[in-house]
Order: sequence, then C-alpha cells, then structure tokens
Amino acid sequence: MSSQSTAASRVPLALAVFVSACAVQGSGARIAPPLAMESSAYEAAAAVELPETKPIESEHLHNVYRLSERIVSGAEPEGETAFAQIAAMGVKTILSVDGKAPDSPTAAKHGLRYVHVPIRYKGIEPDEMLAISKTFRELDGPFYVHCFHGQHRGPAAAAVGRVILDGVSRAQAIAEMRQWCGTSKKYEGLYGVIAFGAVPSDAETARFAFDFAPAHRFAGTRAAMVEMSRSFETLESLAENEWRPLAEHPDARALGEAERTLRAIDAVATADKLAGEPEDFQGWIKESQVAARALLATLADLDSGHSAAGARAKEHVAQLKQRCDACHKAYRN
Repeated sequence: MSSQSTAASRVPLALAVFVSACAVQGSGARIAPPLAMESSAYEAAAAVELPETKPIESEHLHNVYRLSERIVSGAEPEGETAFAQIAAMGVKTILSVDGKAPDSPTAAKHGLRYVHVPIRYKGIEPDEMLAISKTFRELDGPFYVHCFHGQHRGPAAAAVGRVILDGVSRAQAIAEMRQWCGTSKKYEGLYGVIAFGAVPSDAETARFAFDFAPAHRFAGTRAAMVEMSRSFETLESLAENEWRPLAEHPDARALGEAERTLRAIDAVATADKLAGEPEDFQGWIKESQVAARALLATLADLDSGHSAAGARAKEHVAQLKQRCDACHKAYRN
C-alpha cells in the first residue's frame, strides 16, 4: 500500500469506536460500519487528518492519486499515451462513473478492461452501488477510477473500493475525497453515501445481475446535459484565456464550442418531457437558450475581427453560468 494510504492520522475517539467495530464479510474484507450522523459528511471528512500530498500529474493524465496498491483515482484518460500510462501503473480495469461513454477500444489496445457505471453528482443510487461493488469484487485489479476531472464522482466511487477492497474506515475514505482529491462541499450526497450509506455484502453483489458493460450511451435530456457540460466548460476556459487557443485543447474554438452548447440546450428545450418538468427548470432552460444564442452571435462578431466583442462574450458566459449553477443546485447537486 502506498504512503498516501498508510500515513499516520489522528482519529477522534468517537470515530475510532466505529472504525474498530468492523464487520467481516465473506471475502475477508473488513467492512467498516457507517459513521454516526453527528455532523454533515463533509465536516466528518476533516476528522482524519491526512498528510499533505499532491496528485500525480502528466501532460495526458491529471488529478491522479494512488490511494492504495489496488485503487487509483484520477481524471478521464484521453488518447493512447494516457492509457499507456495507466497500463504502466499495473492497472487491469478502468471504472468510469462519468456520463460520457468511455473510449473502451483504445483502452483495450493496452490490455485494459473498461466498465461504465455513470452516477450523478447528488449521490450513488443503490443499483449503482451494487454495480460498482460487484466490479471491485469480481474483476481484476488494480483499478483506475475516474469521472471527468477526477475530483467529485470518481473519488466517491474510488472510496467504495477503498472500503470494500482495502478495508479502510469510512472516515479515512471520505477524508481522501476531501483532503486529497478535492471533492467539493457542494456534493454532500457523494460524501454521505460513503460516510453513512450501506455497502452491499458479498452475497448481494454476487446475486446482482450486471454484465460489466464497457459503455452506456444515454439519449435525450441526459445525453444533452453531458454534451453541454463539456462544451460549456471549454468555453469558460477559453474566456479565462481571453479567447486565445488553449494549450491543453489547441483545436478547441470558441465559436464551435458555443454552437455545441446551444445545440445541447436546444435539445433539452425541444424535448417532449420538458413540459412535465418543474416551472423553474423550464425557465432556466429557456433563459439559457437566450444567453447561449447571444453568446454565439457575439462570438461570431469576435471571429469576424470585432475585438470589443470579447468582453461582451465573457458577460454572456457569466449569464449562462448563473443559469446553469441555479439549475444544478436545485436538480443536480
């Protein structure tokens, strides 16, 4: 096990009692019981004091933490080099919990098996927990676990592996999420499912029917949301870079990303199910359409040589982000 996971830590007596009262499951792994709900899970994640550490960074892999010999948490791998680096770590199985279908063909070239169990920011549903637990228990490790940035959903899934495979306490697992991986306070649901939730037994995961699919492709609103989040994030980065090309994504162009963002918003706005959504959700989508169209028009001006349009485009990005954040707070987080 790495120094990251074995370094000494301070555990308050109240938590130590829970850590010592571990249940032993059929596989021999000591599964720590849930923590007492005396505070938020995010606050409990500060109880175990971890040594300061930095992620393993490279040009092709980001936010990588080797939590143990069997569990690595990181960002989405992109391209041959990233998968080669993961294979060089000794990893056998990659578990993606992001919404985007992963690049399983490229991973396979490097002897890596992909399993796709997409989860949401608000937490891990029982069937998702079963699929994640079954993956850790029945497939070959070590495991590389990722979402998009390797900061929120991925670390939560990796924490499941830490509890199931490595037998760490719930307090240790959520401390790694907060103190190392940087999982945001906004996602109390991700912390809560690790701190307070039930972990399936060996028998439960054995009975659970799951085919370890390498990719799950969404349709409709959820697919549009996945596309929207990626294109809009690139727009935010371009805006911060004064609309100049990005070193990490030199081919990304603001006008093209704005078109992708608007298409995704339009797909949600024109979906039949929108009429059945709450009024505030419908309102945010319609307002987002207006902001996205204004952004696209302004970026077209910028692309035509009107340099003053850059500042206006930033304002439209900020307006669109406000709508996204409000909607996420109500329905995603």
